[in-house]
Amino acid sequence: MIHPLTYIHPQAKIAQNVTIDPFTTIHKNVEIGEGTWIGSNVTIMEGARIGKHCRIFPSSVISAIPQDLKYKGEETLTIIGDHTTIRECVTINRGTSDRNRTSIGNNCLIMAYSHIAHDCVIGNHCIFSNNTTLAGHITVGDNVVLAGLTAVQQFVRIGSYAFVTGGSLVRKDVPPFVKAAREPLSYVGVNSIGLKRRGFSLDKINHILDIYRILFVRGFNVSKALSIIETEIPVSDERDEIISFVRDTGRGIMKGYSRRLNEDIS
Repeated sequence: MIHPLTYIHPQAKIAQNVTIDPFTTIHKNVEIGEGTWIGSNVTIMEGARIGKHCRIFPSSVISAIPQDLKYKGEETLTIIGDHTTIRECVTINRGTSDRNRTSIGNNCLIMAYSHIAHDCVIGNHCIFSNNTTLAGHITVGDNVVLAGLTAVQQFVRIGSYAFVTGGSLVRKDVPPFVKAAREPLSYVGVNSIGLKRRGFSLDKINHILDIYRILFVRGFNVSKALSIIETEIPVSDERDEIISFVRDTGRGIMKGYSRRLNEDIS
């Protein structure tokens, strides 16, 4: 059902069974998949591609132009996957010529007042709590949880299954499967609770923990730690994913374990 007080540009493509509440504006060059609900006072601007069975809550703005002075009006996209929920007052900017799109995967939950800037790429099953802020060009893997008031610097990467605690400032890359906390952001353990919830066995979690003990706890520099991991740790998808992530870092990875940090947490 589309409310008569909604404005939809004639060139927008709206699938069947889409519900759009009053005072929402849909611009041209927008596509919305079937079964999606869009609340009141939402603005969906050019270049939006919204999947099936999504929910977009009141006062969100989707696919506004980037807050980037280098943007010159090029035609770019904002892509939102199926079954994703965008809560109140979320802002998501479309891409620039760098990646030509901002994309969010399937089954994500983006909570109220969060901001996702241009050229971000977000995986599937991610949860961003209230007031999460992502600058431009950020890459986030699958099953990542960012707690409230987390702010992520541009070009940072966050690996799959990572958990970042509330109020964190993320200036360096966060490898997969870890918990990150404190200031400056540091390794505080493996995200064992999140991994259990996603079906990881205890043996697999301990395998990941063995890798991060070498990388973050035993005091080696990164290149030495990677060499030891390749020599001592049995081959696995998780081992190879961690090694590849750390080797490909551009900004460097977050800090490792320290005794003072451990005492603070305990």
